[in-house]
Amino acid sequence: MHTKIKLIALLCMMAMMQTAMAQKANRYEFSIEQAVAYAKKNNVQVKNALLAIQAQMQTNKEITASALPTISGSIGTQHLPNVAVQTLPNFISPATYQVLIDQGVKDGNGNPIKMPNDFGFIAAQFGTKWNASAGVSLQQLLFDGQVFIGLQARKASIDFQEAAARVTEENIKTNLYKVYYQLVVSKTQIELLDANIKRLEKLDYDVKALYKNGFAERIDIDKIAVQLNNLSTEKIKALNGIAMGYIGLKTLMGMPVTDTLVLTDTLDYTQIKEDITKGDYNYEDRRDFQYLSSAKQLNAFNVKRYELSKLPTVALGANYSKLAQRNQFNFFGKGDWFTSSSIGVNIAVPIFSGFAKDARIKKAKIELEQTNNQLENLKLNIDQSVEQARLKYKTAIATLDFQKNNMALAEKVYQQTKKKYEAGTGSNTEINASDVDLKAAQTNYISALYDAIIARVDYLTAIGKL
Repeated sequence: MHTKIKLIALLCMMAMMQTAMAQKANRYEFSIEQAVAYAKKNNVQVKNALLAIQAQMQTNKEITASALPTISGSIGTQHLPNVAVQTLPNFISPATYQVLIDQGVKDGNGNPIKMPNDFGFIAAQFGTKWNASAGVSLQQLLFDGQVFIGLQARKASIDFQEAAARVTEENIKTNLYKVYYQLVVSKTQIELLDANIKRLEKLDYDVKALYKNGFAERIDIDKIAVQLNNLSTEKIKALNGIAMGYIGLKTLMGMPVTDTLVLTDTLDYTQIKEDITKGDYNYEDRRDFQYLSSAKQLNAFNVKRYELSKLPTVALGANYSKLAQRNQFNFFGKGDWFTSSSIGVNIAVPIFSGFAKDARIKKAKIELEQTNNQLENLKLNIDQSVEQARLKYKTAIATLDFQKNNMALAEKVYQQTKKKYEAGTGSNTEINASDVDLKAAQTNYISALYDAIIARVDYLTAIGKL
């Protein structure tokens, strides 16, 4: 009895959890543009790329701070239980003797006083037991070549991070287009499967009627049943693949898998077949080319930065402080606070750094040359990818037209074969063969349709116009 109560409670809890999850789930109806916009806000890679831009902004503020004055204050106290003792030559006794000599004073024996050869040392404590100080200092960099270049490179650094973000966004967008339209194509696949099932069900009905009248054999009915079972299994597999595709699309978009996503775009054959390969293309339209161009600009700034590191740096410094000395801790009472202040300019002139600066300059120039080589190589790769995508697109469009006509022809052949079979002039073998040909033509058409869409996306990506 207790076990049944626990089981009922567990089932109720699971039902409540499912209800709560259903309440939290959202429903979205997205076109491809809306799906891309959603991904730009929610995809983790895109969000991190945008955060990298914000991080660079903070780095730029740090660079700017290097050219601004820095002000710092300090306050402190020091207690010396035993003031340090210092020894110094006895400067008092020589003066005293000199006075006695000048006055003609004589010693106890009646002889004139003479200056001794050694007066020894005096041990004395200098300072007080308590010291206190308070002050403020200012530092202002007047010239530093590396900081100067850093200030100039701030915008280029932001451009570099923004270009990296655009590359990430384009990669996500390309994959989104492919998965989105694969799912759109799958709608056509399901429609064709449903049409096939409906067609076979009609054929099954007709054959059963012929069987009752003695014009067909039982094996004809069984063959149709096998075909219907195969189509039902194929539809189940297709629906499962579509469900998995939706999960992948949601993950790519950064959408919770519990949310409902409805795709609103349909296939526009006119748009798919539109010739988009006319006209020239620009390297600058490619996001990866923009990214490398930004990297080249930063490398050029890097060369300048190391070259200017050979110049002197100039800095202004100012200090203002108060100092008090007491034998007791009574700084807030009576007593003097002595003022100390200074203003100065410091010029640091680099003389020799073990050829380290020259090595950095040469390394930066090599990295700049490497980036130039990468840009030239990227141009070659873009030319190659555009040409390959153009050929692939034209082939895909031609194949799509062929397969579409072939599917229509297979449908026509099947209908004619069915009429012959129903009229008693055709065989079951012929209708089965025409059914196999029709399904093969439909499969080839679906494959060609998807290939044409992918080829279109690849070409637009290759010319930077997706």
